[in-house]
Amino acid sequence: MVELDALPEECIAHFLPPDLDVIVSTFLPPPPFGPSLDRKKDVFLRLCKDPLLIDSGRKSFALEKWSGKKCYMVGARDLSIVWGNTPSSWRWSSFHVSRFPEVAELIRVRWLEVHAKMETRLLSADTYYAAYFIFKFVHGNYGFETQAVEVSISCGSAGEQCYVYFDPDGRMRQQYQTVQERSLHIFRDATAVRVLQAREKKAPRDRGDGWKEINLGEFFVDDPPTGEVQISLMDVKSLKWKSGLVIQGIELRPTQMTSQESSRQRIGQRR
Repeated sequence: MVELDALPEECIAHFLPPDLDVIVSTFLPPPPFGPSLDRKKDVFLRLCKDPLLIDSGRKSFALEKWSGKKCYMVGARDLSIVWGNTPSSWRWSSFHVSRFPEVAELIRVRWLEVHAKMETRLLSADTYYAAYFIFKFVHGNYGFETQAVEVSISCGSAGEQCYVYFDPDGRMRQQYQTVQERSLHIFRDATAVRVLQAREKKAPRDRGDGWKEINLGEFFVDDPPTGEVQISLMDVKSLKWKSGLVIQGIELRPTQMTSQESSRQRIGQRR
């Protein structure tokens, strides 16, 4: 397989989004490459490796290496967090491992509600995306051990809902993996394994950058893109006290979907 950095300039240029000049103009601080984009290969490889801040440091932008499609993270400051400006509920602070100047740290609430939205024209057209909640826990956290958080994603006429578990101590993921191994080894039940794999997909995983991520769901961006994608996370029914959650943002990345998932999304869009 040919390495991308070995490809000629004219090949790399085809991977770059047509509106890259506009996106570059919003970088903060200005990137080391100039707005003329003379070295398209350098621009592409840099954006595949290091996300850059845009929109006054409230979002980050990157490119997927194997497709050149756009990736965004909506930072905590660009999210709508209920009680987010109440000092007794949330604290805005800086973390040295965060790509953004500020993150949101949960002090103490019973009502957890977070919303994000983005215009689909900013994303790559004719593409399936997955949304990921980027977070971590500080020492002494509580209220999330076994509590389900309701998630909804809508894009155009399509939408989906599910429940996720933040699993602060990692017990649920360990249980999924153990039961999955036993099911495969003892029962050879492919259906049961698929169900467990789907549940495990909704469990957090380490990103390798000091944060965790959890898959919130997928959506499809039409060609041409219209409207916006809206994402919500809520725990407003249990009314359990919660503390110690730190939110970096919600990331949108291109994803590969199975034919079954693709058909389900298409049916939802036609309704």
